[in-house]
Amino acid sequence: MQGKAEDEGNTVPLVTGGAMRRDRERKRRRAGVVSGLLGLLITAAVILGAYTLLQYMGAQWGQKPPAQTSHTGAIGSVGQAGPQPGSQSGTDSQNNGLDKIQSAIAGMSLEEKVGQLVIAGIDGYSPDENTKQLIEEYSVGGFILFKKNIQSSEQLSALLNSLKEANAGQEKIPLFLSVDEEGGRVSRLPQEFIKFPSNKIIGDKKDKAICYRIGSILGEELGAFGFNMDFAPVLDINSNPKNPVIGDRSFGTAPELVSGLGLETMRGIQSENVISVVKHFPGHGDTSVDSHVGLPKVNHTLERLQSFELLPFKNAIDNGADAVMVAHILLPRLDAGSPASFSKAIITDLLRNTMNFQGVVITDDFTMGAVTENFNMGESAVKSIKAGGDIVLVCHGFENQETVLKALLEAARDGRISDGRLDESVYRVLKLKEKYALTDLPSGPAEPEHINREIKELQALLR
Repeated sequence: MQGKAEDEGNTVPLVTGGAMRRDRERKRRRAGVVSGLLGLLITAAVILGAYTLLQYMGAQWGQKPPAQTSHTGAIGSVGQAGPQPGSQSGTDSQNNGLDKIQSAIAGMSLEEKVGQLVIAGIDGYSPDENTKQLIEEYSVGGFILFKKNIQSSEQLSALLNSLKEANAGQEKIPLFLSVDEEGGRVSRLPQEFIKFPSNKIIGDKKDKAICYRIGSILGEELGAFGFNMDFAPVLDINSNPKNPVIGDRSFGTAPELVSGLGLETMRGIQSENVISVVKHFPGHGDTSVDSHVGLPKVNHTLERLQSFELLPFKNAIDNGADAVMVAHILLPRLDAGSPASFSKAIITDLLRNTMNFQGVVITDDFTMGAVTENFNMGESAVKSIKAGGDIVLVCHGFENQETVLKALLEAARDGRISDGRLDESVYRVLKLKEKYALTDLPSGPAEPEHINREIKELQALLR
C-alpha cells in the first residue's frame, strides 16, 4: 500500500502531575551524582592504566554526542556530507580530532584494522576461549549478545564487564557492545525487566513524544548495563501482509508514520549515548521470504523505493543517523547478482552517493540462511567491504567468524580490498567510537525497579 494510510500522529504530553515532575527531578539529581562518580572512575582508570580511546588516540572523551543537525530533502538530493578521511572540517579542534584518528589508523596493524570490521556473537554466559581469541588474536571491533547469553541482570553485567576487561587487558580499541532490543517479540534483556510494547502497538497510538520517551528509556536501560549499540529502531514499512519476519516489529503500513515514529525512537536512544542502528535498509517490509531462512527478492524499481520504502531511512539519515543495517535482500532491478548487504549499487551508489549517508554501514547477520544457503560467506564478506560497507555482523559460530576474518585479512593482504578502502571503513568505525566516547570501564547492572516504573507509565499511555 503506497498511499498515506496513516498520519504521522499528534503529540500528547507524556508526563503530567507533580509526581512525574518530582520523579524527573530525582533523576536529574541522580544523573548529577552518576556523572560525578563517572568522572572519578575515568580519572582513576587513566591513573591505573585502564585502556580507553583517550589513551589510544589522545582525544578527549566522556562527552555525549553533539546535537544532531537536520538536513531535509527529497531522496536523490545531496545534503551536507560528513567528514571523510583526510578532509578538513573547518576548525582547529575538529582538525585535531581528525588527525588523531588518522594517526591511530596509521599505527594499527593490518590485523587490527580488519578486526574493526567485524562484530561477532559469542556462546554461553561468559567469555570462553573462542571469545578471548577473537579479542586477543583478531582484535574484533565488537560483540553482539542474544537471549542465549543472558540469564539475569547480575550475570549480564558480569559478562559485559568481562568482555571489557579482556579487551582492556590487551590494550585494544574499546568494543561495540550491541544487542537487538526492539521491544515486543524482539527483546533480549533479563526477565526482571518488563518488555516494551511492540512497535505495532506503539504505532497505533501515533504519538512521536511517546516514541522519543521509549527510545530514551531503551537507551538508559542498555547504557546502564554497559551496552553502547542497539540494532533499533526497525524502519521497515509493513506493506505486505504475507511478510513472515517484520509484522508487528514495524510501526505501521504508511511511510509517513514509520518515518516520524522511527526518527523519534532513534533520537531517544541516541539521547542516552547509545548508538542507534536503523534497519533493515533498503526495506524488508514487502518480502514474502524470511532472510533468516532464504533470500528474499523485492522486484521494485528505484522510483518505487524512493517514494515508499526509502522514505523512513532518508528521514533518519537527514536527521543524524549514525549507523544503518543493510539487509540480505535481492533487488534485481538495482543489482541482479548480489543482495543489498554486499551490493555496490545499493551501498555506495544508492545509500552513500544518492542518499548521502556518511556513517557506518553494518550488514545483517552473515550466518542467516539468505547468505549461507546461496553464497560463499568469506567471499561475500569481502564483497561487502569492497561495496562500501564497514562492518560485517557474524552472530553465530566461531568457525564462521574465523572464515570471515581470515577472508577479509587475505583480501586486504592481496589488494582485493585496497588500503584506501580499508582505512576508510576503519576511519568511520573509530569516528563513531570517538563520538560516543566508548570505554572499557566497568558498568551496570541496571535497576529493574526504576526502569519498570517508567515502562509501566508508558504502557498506561498506550492503552
